[in-house]
Amino acid sequence: MKTHRLTVAQALVRHLVAQEIEHEDGARQPLFGGAFAIFGHGNVASLGEALYAARDRLPTWRGQNEQSMALAAVAYAKTRLRRQIAIATSSVGPGATNMVTAAGVAHSNRLPLLLLSGDTFTSRLPDPVLQQVEHFGAPSTTVNDAFRAVSRFWDRIDAPDQLLSSLPQAIDTMLDPADCGPAFLGLPQDVQAQAFDCPERFLEPRLHRIRRARADRADITAAAEALKKSVRPLIIAGGGVHYSQAADALRGFAEKYGIPVIETIAGRATLTADHPLNAGPIGPTGFAGANDLAADADAVLAIGTRLQDFVTGSWTVFRDEDLRLVSINVGRFDARKHNALSVIGDASETIAELDAALGDWRAPADRAAQGRVKHEDWLAGIETRTAPGNAMPSYAQVVGALNRLASPADRVVTAAGGLPAEVNANWRPLSQASVDVEFGFSCMGYEIAGGWGTAIARQDAGDEGEIIVLVGDGSYLMMNSDIYSSVLGGQKMIVVVCDNEGFAVIDKLQRNTGNESFNNLLRDCRGGGLRKVDFAAHAKALGAESETVASIADLEAAFQRARAVEGTYVISIEVDKTVWTDGAAWWEVGVPQVSDRPSVRAAAATWDEGRRHQRRGY
Repeated sequence: MKTHRLTVAQALVRHLVAQEIEHEDGARQPLFGGAFAIFGHGNVASLGEALYAARDRLPTWRGQNEQSMALAAVAYAKTRLRRQIAIATSSVGPGATNMVTAAGVAHSNRLPLLLLSGDTFTSRLPDPVLQQVEHFGAPSTTVNDAFRAVSRFWDRIDAPDQLLSSLPQAIDTMLDPADCGPAFLGLPQDVQAQAFDCPERFLEPRLHRIRRARADRADITAAAEALKKSVRPLIIAGGGVHYSQAADALRGFAEKYGIPVIETIAGRATLTADHPLNAGPIGPTGFAGANDLAADADAVLAIGTRLQDFVTGSWTVFRDEDLRLVSINVGRFDARKHNALSVIGDASETIAELDAALGDWRAPADRAAQGRVKHEDWLAGIETRTAPGNAMPSYAQVVGALNRLASPADRVVTAAGGLPAEVNANWRPLSQASVDVEFGFSCMGYEIAGGWGTAIARQDAGDEGEIIVLVGDGSYLMMNSDIYSSVLGGQKMIVVVCDNEGFAVIDKLQRNTGNESFNNLLRDCRGGGLRKVDFAAHAKALGAESETVASIADLEAAFQRARAVEGTYVISIEVDKTVWTDGAAWWEVGVPQVSDRPSVRAAAATWDEGRRHQRRGY
């Protein structure tokens, strides 16, 4: 057997570089689009040397914060529809633990991410090393064990030969549509540097394809029978529709059978806003009409969704006691939720097979008519909420202004806080897969980092259009350094900072549960006095062009200026902290059942009433 004398780090990088993915049109690309790295003593000498040697084939981007660069890697994979993967590498200790949150985002959203972290020495001779957390009764435990809870695949490479079996398994996990998620490899410093005779086969090119699992025929038949018995069917489109590249198939299916479509947050932009069967987004941050359709549905075809609480209204949006929930999903765990008739298979393939099984059945004509009415109501509501007019702009008006100026080639990115609800309810998608609202893990700080990762992914693909990042002042203060990353790397974003002087959406929830405003709005925080932040000046200090505007008209003019420049542009605008798009469904939070405050007790009674409609698992 032919071998090459390499370090573990060199063999690892050369294996990654050798991986390719073939798309269904026959085009081939590198499976790994690049590495995001912050080097420290745990990864610079060996892994850094190996990445340097591969820099022309595996670009390395320097992050400013380990969490944000790993979030950028997550957004990269999401933008590439899980067909390409990015790497994030850190040193030991705090560099590693900073990436745990990003791993949680990837895990919650079923997105591939390869995490490579330095680790302590297997020999233990230098122990305790710099940044080592010692566990007295478990000396092999390091902070990297924290990744076990947020990884689909976890391993520590304690000997060179372990890499030969572990790394391919990690890659296969990330490419498996059902098990997709983050893979973590801990790399002890002495093992990274250790030389071994690496088999040449480990370094040879390998071509990957995304497998399309076919559903069991009996499950297809059962799903078809459930639909044929229904008179009020409904389709819920989740993020899995995008990853299966099944949006066109779903649209054709809905049109053929006359079934309205509503979308989850991850499934937004499955249908464009002008499609008459698009009845808008479901759930507490969605549209009341979409929830009405869910409430009276007697059969729901849920495609590619994990049915989290911001889709189901904490399982209160479905009101028909005889509802038949049919769930199409590549993952058994997701397909089986709430006693669903589970159809385990790829969305695109399963839609085609279900189509064949339905024969000449069609939904009653009035069901499609109901969907078209809700579609018009949704658009009319958006028009009303986003129309300029307030003395101080609302979130919805900011979203509407940007949406009116956006092109089909643009992509909007946001996460956490109040913006997911406002974008989810009010953004009219102009093209498929053009909306990224990170609400699986609801990670503050994803916005700007995600915009940077999206910009790199689209730059690699040669895609045109702007990356429009919507971020609140709270998230901006939490994580903003990738404005500089985008300037340093030459990836453009248009970042719009909506300044409502604090964590205003949580303040709203605080007050809605009978509490007083406390520690959320800046004016209510300990320390006294509101101190305004000049976000435009801060962004300018990071190398971006920037300005502050006061009105929707000014915002629209600034956005046009931002389009005209080559680099990242930040626009700050103060928004009304009291005007919100109304929640369209109940959502469960823990309201105290015992309190000295009558307002809290009243809120608890209201939440108890909401629980009356919750659907049990069986």
